[in-house]
Amino acid sequence: MALIYYLTQIQFDNGAIQLLHAECQRTGITRPLVVTDAGVRAAGVLDQALAALGDLPHAVFDQTPSNPTEAAVRAAVEIYKAQRCDGLIAVGGGSAIDCAKGVAIAATHEGPLTRYATIEGGSGLITDKAAPLIAVPTTSGTGSEVARGAIIIVDDHRKLGFHSWHLLPKAAICDPELTLGLPPRLTAATGMDAIAHCMETFMSAAFNPPADGIALDGLERGWGWIEKATRDGSDREARLNLMSASMQGAMAFQKGLGCVHSLSHSLGGVDPRLHHGTLNAMFLPAVIRFNAGAESVRKDRRLERMARAMGVASAEALPDAVREMNARLGLPTGLAQMGVERSMFARIIDGAMADHCHKTNPRLATRDDYEAMLEASL
Repeated sequence: MALIYYLTQIQFDNGAIQLLHAECQRTGITRPLVVTDAGVRAAGVLDQALAALGDLPHAVFDQTPSNPTEAAVRAAVEIYKAQRCDGLIAVGGGSAIDCAKGVAIAATHEGPLTRYATIEGGSGLITDKAAPLIAVPTTSGTGSEVARGAIIIVDDHRKLGFHSWHLLPKAAICDPELTLGLPPRLTAATGMDAIAHCMETFMSAAFNPPADGIALDGLERGWGWIEKATRDGSDREARLNLMSASMQGAMAFQKGLGCVHSLSHSLGGVDPRLHHGTLNAMFLPAVIRFNAGAESVRKDRRLERMARAMGVASAEALPDAVREMNARLGLPTGLAQMGVERSMFARIIDGAMADHCHKTNPRLATRDDYEAMLEASL
């Protein structure tokens, strides 16, 4: 049976950050912990958010790592409890938002965070006691501001997913102006993350026509504007469309993702220095080729429909089109350029087989299939 569930309140416009105080009032947050990272603070974006809070009492945790960890969640929880906070505001990319979702669990639920991981059967243990969260994205990539999940590296170095509708932010404030200063390389990597979300969820075999429509429109926007946003970070129309593609990808991926993400989640746990969006961009071509053999993909002509949305000549041309886009954006040519070696393959495959995205790929991958995908992406 299909579960189709939408969504949260989204404020989407240039200057929407000014609504932050009002959204705190609406959601009943009177003393928030603002979860962010050092880069957002250095860029001056945190100051904009704090100014929008006005005289609302708050605390700040600004040590979110590039891939959020259980240790960072614990450190933020200490501040949350010491300052008697009653809610969270995440200001940053997917890492800050996911870290805040980890805090929403750990600050209000007993036991280790791993207990609540999806693959440990913990989703049902996350209750409505989870701390309320307002998400303010500063990149256009993960779409975590409208998603029910978080990806966190736990203490045993696994990169695990945590999923519950109780983690869905009570409000998302999507202000494209907050992304104007994003460097070209990060714009490209996060933008390809959004494109990967739209493509991979559209290929998933699950029945969710609203998600399919949202994903296709998001793909058209992301593919059509990512180069302009990367070349000219001050292009407001490009920034708006890329942020919309990011939001739409996450709205759609409640339908499920697949091998791109099972591989990138696993490899991100093996080497936390690697950027998730860049990994997705590297894996997309090989996974598209693999998925072309799936019955549901062929029956519904899913590759052909994506090709039309992207302005690509044919379904067969999609993998090369993605590779060529990666090159034009200045992303790596493959995993080897990112320091990945064949000696890491066994560990990556172990993690991919156990990942929550593995079983929602339209074609179930074997260990040999994953090895072939890694080899093709190297």
